[in-house]
Amino acid sequence: MNKISLKAFCAVLACLGPSADLYAQDKSDTLDKIKSTGVITLGHRDTSIPFSYLDDAQRVVGYSIDLCSRVIDQVKTVTKRPDLQVKYQPVTSATRIPLLANGTIDIECGSTTNTVERQAQVAFSSTTYLTTSNFVSKKSAGIRGFDDLRGRTVVSSAGTTSLRLLNELNAKKGQGMSIIPAKDHAEAFLMVATDRAAVFVMDDVLLAGLIANAQDPSIYAISSEFLSVEPYAIMMRRDDPGFKQLVDATLGDAFRSGEFERTYRKWFESPIPPRNINLKLPMSEALKKAVLHPTDSADPAAYQ
Repeated sequence: MNKISLKAFCAVLACLGPSADLYAQDKSDTLDKIKSTGVITLGHRDTSIPFSYLDDAQRVVGYSIDLCSRVIDQVKTVTKRPDLQVKYQPVTSATRIPLLANGTIDIECGSTTNTVERQAQVAFSSTTYLTTSNFVSKKSAGIRGFDDLRGRTVVSSAGTTSLRLLNELNAKKGQGMSIIPAKDHAEAFLMVATDRAAVFVMDDVLLAGLIANAQDPSIYAISSEFLSVEPYAIMMRRDDPGFKQLVDATLGDAFRSGEFERTYRKWFESPIPPRNINLKLPMSEALKKAVLHPTDSADPAAYQ
């Protein structure tokens, strides 16, 4: 991760904000494009509650969206485009990386896990959330752990690390699971709700959001057993150090000022749209550590 010098940080406080001084040090094709066109295109998810989703008025909202809004404010300052137009482009687990790589979107603000494999294709900001890969099932099914999935129909969202881990587990243990890739989280959860799949394997916080907004949340349970620890981050194009510095510096400023903690409480410890349900998920000790010592590491061991 790029570190901010004391001189640069002082300049940040005195002048235009954390990203302005840093952008002067490194070129950014993304920022040049945004300045030239007057448009920044933000990739978002439709159903990744509470990170990036559509509320009951079809507005794009969420924790990741709020963090990216701070980045956009800095982009306006750096590019001297206060009139910058923000376009919202829906993406899925399968399309988010291709749409970023081909320039359709400039930044992806969703619920994307930072992995070593993905780092070969894209860049990630400092970690903004830590989750684990669990499964949701109906309580009546009596499924306690992954060993109970032998021979069952299981669903996960296409293009996700959870789907990859599930396939690896199935092959390693020879469990004979029938694994279905759903187009998105909403479709996958619906398959469990309608008994077309026994479980939906996905990040625990996304499962919590789907359950909270279900017709009857009381009938579902999230497994205590999980497959991996997953660091979430904002995703950008590779080989653009200026833009990454801007994003990391903006997050760093939010970490130091307490704004990040306030944003966290807004989405994880307060009522959220569309049903004003409180997820009641306090910040983990691992995430608190990542806020004090920002990192863009994809290694789960870095967060223990």
